[in-house]
Amino acid sequence: MTETDPDDTPETRRARLILGLRSQGVSEPAVLRALEHTPRELFTPELFKERAWEDSALPIACGQTISQPFIVGLMTQALNIEPRARVLEIGTGSGYQTAVLSRLARLVYTVERYRTLLGEAEARFKQLQLGNIITRFGDGAEGWPKQAPFDRILVTAAAPSEPKALLAQLKPSGILVAPIGRGPVQTLKRYAGDGKGGFKEEVLCDVRFVPLLEGVAREL
Repeated sequence: MTETDPDDTPETRRARLILGLRSQGVSEPAVLRALEHTPRELFTPELFKERAWEDSALPIACGQTISQPFIVGLMTQALNIEPRARVLEIGTGSGYQTAVLSRLARLVYTVERYRTLLGEAEARFKQLQLGNIITRFGDGAEGWPKQAPFDRILVTAAAPSEPKALLAQLKPSGILVAPIGRGPVQTLKRYAGDGKGGFKEEVLCDVRFVPLLEGVAREL
């Protein structure tokens, strides 16, 4: 019979994760607070709830994943979100990243191509009383032109090349963060508007994301 560690509680796992993220470079206090106060176990399938506070990606429905907390923290920090910001997220997924963004921005607009995932995420937002999230079932590659321009855009699937359609929906001094590339390993990039219609491109790190697909998904 295996003994359980009385000190290995969800609270200690969460504290351990936050300390680990800080040591890896996710140092912005507001971002760390948003991660700490977003219950990742709520967004994790029952089979993996014991691993909710591990720093690892986990599978969810529709062949998608809930991203590694470090990557969520890194991408969120790279956006440099201001309290009055309107943020567009491409790829709602489980809703975990969306919930983290909602604790930092005034409004979060999120687009998901899987109706099943979107419905489950909406139920979690309601449970957490996150009233500043606006959802849409649709083609994330097209963005959300009717609500543009946005202060920040976050893409949680790998675009094959520079996402020009999404950059066009960004304010002149806005920031877009997205994984770019076609292979199993992509490059996480940050595009910062120069205020004159151009963008400064910055490479952050290598990442692994599912591809950004056009259209909406057909589900059985």
